[in-house]
Amino acid sequence: MFYNRKKIIKRYISIFAVLMILIYSIIEVVKYNVEGEKNMPFNLSKITIVSTAEGKTKENGLNEKEKQWCVDVIQNNDIYFSIQKNDRYKKEEKIQSISIENIVVEEEPKKGEIKKYMPNSIEGNLFNYDEAFLVGYGLTYKGAEKSDYKLLQIGNQGGTALIRISNTELGEYVLDKESELVHDGNLLANINLKNEEVKFKVKFDLIIDVKNKAFKTTIELELPYGDITKEGTETQELINDGKFIFKRV
Repeated sequence: MFYNRKKIIKRYISIFAVLMILIYSIIEVVKYNVEGEKNMPFNLSKITIVSTAEGKTKENGLNEKEKQWCVDVIQNNDIYFSIQKNDRYKKEEKIQSISIENIVVEEEPKKGEIKKYMPNSIEGNLFNYDEAFLVGYGLTYKGAEKSDYKLLQIGNQGGTALIRISNTELGEYVLDKESELVHDGNLLANINLKNEEVKFKVKFDLIIDVKNKAFKTTIELELPYGDITKEGTETQELINDGKFIFKRV
């Protein structure tokens, strides 16, 4: 009888141990889903958004007879991702790539058409509205010695990646040949557009890929930032103080 009692006690202890391990595992899973990775080799330190507008000169945009220019108005949002090395991470790692993927417009603007652009690799402006530079599903920057937007490279010890999300097909602006064209958000007001009419929401994944490891977070943005019809250009910095949760993929 004493032997049976001892056996029962051992069984209860085993069951209790299994339950404790199970509870601990569940807590760790829930904690990971809420907090994500706590010690990544590289971190997203901040996102910088620059919202403005510009006038793209139309082909044959100069009407010599009426001495007027005609430009297409485009609302631009340049999004910079600052990736910083984690000095507390003991193992030496290098960035293999930074990817902006699964770009989805969750809420369309009342006016215009959303397009995504990569920096262009030719001389001149950083962005070109040619179809060759349109971004589809995503955009990838390869790790290199230093960051170079035009070559789609990011420093393998940290750097910055960039993508432009534009609202196009907003309308035409006509001005006198002798007038100065100011490329900023006031162009929207010049074609009688309100800031609320060009607002939209976009969502995408940001993936930091190092050797044999990759970390992903999902980011949602409402663009453009601020009221550019009044301010012309607005800049916003989103400091990553824990708001962007990364998980292994």
